[in-house]
Amino acid sequence: MADTVSYRPKAGEIPTSPGVYRFRDASGRVLYVGKAKNLRSRLSNYFAPLQNLHQRTRSMVTSAASVEWTVVGNEFEALQLEFTWINEFDPPFNVQFRDDKSYPYLAITLQEDVPRVLVTRNRKISGARYFGPYSRVWAIRETVDILLKAFPMRSCTDATYKRAQQTGRPCLLGDIGKCAAPCVGRISKEDHKSIAVDFASFMSGNDSKFVGDLEKKMKAASAEQDYEAAARYRDQLGAMNTAMSKNAVVLSEDIDTDFFGIAHDELAAAVQQFIVRGGRIRGVKSWVVDKELDVELSELVETVLQNAYNGEDAPPREVVVPVLPDDAIELERWLADLRISAGLSATKVSLKTAQRGEKAALALTVGTNARNALVLYKTRRSGDFTARSQALADIQEALEMPDAPLRMECYDVSHLSGTNIVASMVVFEDGLPKKDQYRRFSIPDSTDDTESIYQTLTRRLTHIDEDGTRQEAADAEADAEGRPRRKFAYRPNLLIVDGGQPQVAAAQRAMDDLGITGITLCGIAKRLEEIWLPDSDYPVILPRNSDALFMIQRIRDEAHRFAITYQRQRRSHDVSSALSEVSGLGPARVKQLLKHFGSVTRLRAADAEAIAEVKGVGPVLARQIYEQLRS
Repeated sequence: MADTVSYRPKAGEIPTSPGVYRFRDASGRVLYVGKAKNLRSRLSNYFAPLQNLHQRTRSMVTSAASVEWTVVGNEFEALQLEFTWINEFDPPFNVQFRDDKSYPYLAITLQEDVPRVLVTRNRKISGARYFGPYSRVWAIRETVDILLKAFPMRSCTDATYKRAQQTGRPCLLGDIGKCAAPCVGRISKEDHKSIAVDFASFMSGNDSKFVGDLEKKMKAASAEQDYEAAARYRDQLGAMNTAMSKNAVVLSEDIDTDFFGIAHDELAAAVQQFIVRGGRIRGVKSWVVDKELDVELSELVETVLQNAYNGEDAPPREVVVPVLPDDAIELERWLADLRISAGLSATKVSLKTAQRGEKAALALTVGTNARNALVLYKTRRSGDFTARSQALADIQEALEMPDAPLRMECYDVSHLSGTNIVASMVVFEDGLPKKDQYRRFSIPDSTDDTESIYQTLTRRLTHIDEDGTRQEAADAEADAEGRPRRKFAYRPNLLIVDGGQPQVAAAQRAMDDLGITGITLCGIAKRLEEIWLPDSDYPVILPRNSDALFMIQRIRDEAHRFAITYQRQRRSHDVSSALSEVSGLGPARVKQLLKHFGSVTRLRAADAEAIAEVKGVGPVLARQIYEQLRS
């Protein structure tokens, strides 16, 4: 028996986000649909040695020929999408739902003397306001439990309410603050009904009004040093924010729309198409295309729509795209003609972008899946041995190197307005990243990027092993555990700098000053993806769809990512060191400050009043933080 199935994806190809996965057989039929809070962790269980799997699981994975996944925003959205697709595809290995024709609703009985909120499948309660449907009872019960902190209205049964009236004692919900207890007169029936109306208004989407009011009350209570009231408002605000998390999977029942997400770079574009019918995602299509020309996103949208509807599929009445192309009106007319040709009614097609609400939330999810697909495509392409070998051979030929560049090093510089200057060095061997040999450089002072490149290359090339041997004993230092730490003594075949002629000239100057020869040097200019060689008036132009350019671009992007990451760490450490001098401000609160503002730049730009809004930071401490950041 084989250890595992042949279609098993690499662990690094699977995202760690929440999502829904589907196993398909060779004919494309969906065999199993599942959800996961962490797709990588969940799917790894299916690709354990076959003899260790349960018999039914082993039968499923051996019957399948492929696995695919769709990323969503959170675990609840994954649950919703799983439910939709199980009913859509009827996979043979899934447990079938017994009640797939009956959905739970949230109901508020506004016409009753003392309104009540409840979860029910009965749509015939007289005078009730309904919200839903929902795919799981526990999900809506959890939402009600959260919102009762902000809208403490009655949720008990009639029998419980009458018993409380007779005994004069409220139930547990009244004692813990999740009911205003009209049963014992803690609140009048009129005031309680006002709470119920607010609850219904919040569920109808008028959430921003309540959130704004609570924020004002919380700040006012804090200013008056009524901290108990401020804490109560804070908890209610947190409950509202939790319940307001938008569900990007289940939309209104009258929505028939195709959502397109596009992620692209200079060489390729990944497209995701979510097909929504009756408010449910009925299908997902994805494809990746190589780009001959570096076209704008608006031009890509036109090409994507022509490809998507060039076959048997007719467009729906509404198509949502990332940006509108210049000829949007003509495209709408063309899409409408396709509907006429297919004999569909309501032939007008609306082409639009999603700005807010549930459609914008789903458009964001589609875009996330497109970005993941592009990363997966690039990872798999660079991991293909044949493509890597061809790329290395093409680079050798284009740059007229004596040997193939089996070891390449790429350098990039990053800074923020001339401060916290850092540089990165990434290493690719045989076309694959060697992350254990990456290096980071901190540059104390520099006039510009070319000077930074010169300093970085000088420091790196000083350690070159001219004999081509490792000399690990002579060129190693011990780490904290006494083990030898490998330093960069290997000679690269190719040095790449991120930039054009000025950056290449600076790198060449560093090599000349140290007397380094026998190493090919080039730079890649991002604007047109040109390859520049030292002392050359014209760049080397590689074909845009070539594996050679793809590999050079990937190592450049990796160097840029590594440099940006280090530069952000430096900025964070700088502000953390400065804030550590403020009395009463520990690491936990520093972390809370950075999380609240999202970046060091926003924290530095904030005034004392904005800083005081952070949880655990009062006006006095906020003023100290403000002054410390300005000193």
